[in-house]
Amino acid sequence: MRIIPAIDIIDGKCVRLTKGDYSTQKIYNEDPLEVAKEFEANGIQYLHVVDLDGARSKHIVNHKVLHDITSKTSLKVDFGGGIKSDKDIRIAFENGAAQITGGSIAVQQPDIFRQWLDKYGPEKIILGADSNNRKIATHGWTQESELDVIDFISDYTREGVVYVICTDIQKDGMLQGTSNELYREIIEKTGVKLIASGGVSSVDDLITLKQLGCNGTIIGKAFYEGKIGLPQLRELT
Repeated sequence: MRIIPAIDIIDGKCVRLTKGDYSTQKIYNEDPLEVAKEFEANGIQYLHVVDLDGARSKHIVNHKVLHDITSKTSLKVDFGGGIKSDKDIRIAFENGAAQITGGSIAVQQPDIFRQWLDKYGPEKIILGADSNNRKIATHGWTQESELDVIDFISDYTREGVVYVICTDIQKDGMLQGTSNELYREIIEKTGVKLIASGGVSSVDDLITLKQLGCNGTIIGKAFYEGKIGLPQLRELT
């Protein structure tokens, strides 16, 4: 299982939110590149970067931060937040993203998302399936659809999707454990390479996710709040 630390960006700074609520913003470092280099120095190979300004503005904003990280480290970055157009996805890849994550676009403009799958291939395009009480949420989690998360993912596997990031919004940033039953159901019913996100609070959570068969797990607040240290992450990579 891949260990994938998260860097969420607002105003060029490394921040974390709780349940996606921008009013809960907490700055952990003024320089995301410094954080990325620390991960790299400790054996981490993958990074999840979210442009929260982009998610709110509906277009990429922090592409310079992406470029700094990808040009000055060897980390393989999956990038999301604000990727709403062909121009946005081109900017993301031009600035070094190894993969992009599309969530709201896959709900609202599925034809465009399918075109990206065809053009760039399923190894480069991750489906973002952000779930709130099993319903798909969009627009930086400010809006909830009527789409069931399992149905949503299943429909896209038939379109060729291989990788899915599923975040349980109720768990995100709460440090209260992960949605293991939901993740088990997704893996069993869809067969995707699932990247679990939200609620990781300890190494035990990571071990459980690995046993469930997750392809990767995203770690955010548990690292930034000192619940899981770099030495522990290094042992798991």
